[in-house]
Amino acid sequence: MVTAWPFFDEEHRAFSAGLGNWLSDARVLDDERQAEASCRAWVRALAENGWLRACVPGTFGGLRAELDVRTLCLAREALAYRSALADFAFAMQGLGSAPIALFGGAELQRRYLPNVANGRCVAAFALSEREAGSDVAALATRARRDGDVYVIDGEKSWISNAGIADLYVVFARTSEDGAKGLSAFAVDASSAGCSAGRRIETISPHPLGTLRFDSCRVPAARRIGEEGEGFKVAMATLDVFRSTVGAAAVGFARRALDESVTHARSRRLFGSTLGALQLTQAAIAAMATDLDASALLVYRAAWMKDSRAARVTRESAMAKWFATEAAGRICDRAVQLFGGRGVTRGEIIERLYRDVRALRIYEGASEIQQIVIAKQTLEA
Repeated sequence: MVTAWPFFDEEHRAFSAGLGNWLSDARVLDDERQAEASCRAWVRALAENGWLRACVPGTFGGLRAELDVRTLCLAREALAYRSALADFAFAMQGLGSAPIALFGGAELQRRYLPNVANGRCVAAFALSEREAGSDVAALATRARRDGDVYVIDGEKSWISNAGIADLYVVFARTSEDGAKGLSAFAVDASSAGCSAGRRIETISPHPLGTLRFDSCRVPAARRIGEEGEGFKVAMATLDVFRSTVGAAAVGFARRALDESVTHARSRRLFGSTLGALQLTQAAIAAMATDLDASALLVYRAAWMKDSRAARVTRESAMAKWFATEAAGRICDRAVQLFGGRGVTRGEIIERLYRDVRALRIYEGASEIQQIVIAKQTLEA
């Protein structure tokens, strides 16, 4: 178990063991055909059993005084091992509220964070647009100051929890000064002029869609950080959560390896087991090594962040890039070992193969992570 490694304290180990035990007994709707209902059910269950407390600081009902990245990673690894929708529900409560936890004023924090922890507020992170995904500085959604309010106009795309969230952290342009012209806002889903648009269907279904802002008036007090700090808010948030994406990849990959090992031990062919074949052993060895390397990179980055490192941009990018790419390789090998069952809908391996693919794209595609790593290394 990763908690045997020196990155963790006893609280981490107790949290990981407790969550694992709870998941083994949890009875939650987990149906891709009813993704929205499933995600709501997971948010309720995670909140009722105290697991969402990992998503907020202690002052607002959290487990620790400040956001603890190792705890977030342990949670996402365990949840991804069990269910992509469970991981998604937890991750969005963290990602959607972290800008407020990290940069919000006291009033904003009191308004939203306790309800994120108790599950009464479903959160979302509204950054991407149709023409601004990897290039955050290209955002076109605008927020114009009008006295004590901002008026937001524009459209967001690929927004997780679109349509079911109560809170959207929205990034919009407040000036033409490139990345320095962005600002962040806490927008209630019930605000006039804020509406969910079309649903976006993906190979691993979850609530995903577009958001529309038509002269949506947001109190200036709901701005997160100072005007012009939106890019900083977004990047600092991703600095935390990119490691957790890697942790989710580790969870998916660990499940794929465990299923593959069980299958290789029991599947009979050519008078012996699948696991007796040298090519199978080579595949299992590569999968196990990829998995351990991924976990080490993920938990190193998380430990560094929790150890008060100012920024872990390079380390979190490495963790996200390597772990998500490795999970793709591991799940692909698992499909091959399972043969026809590996591509049969309803099989665990087929689901895992679809679940891991998006991780190499969201919160910074693999190519973006490589650019970040190279830039950080060249400028060191």
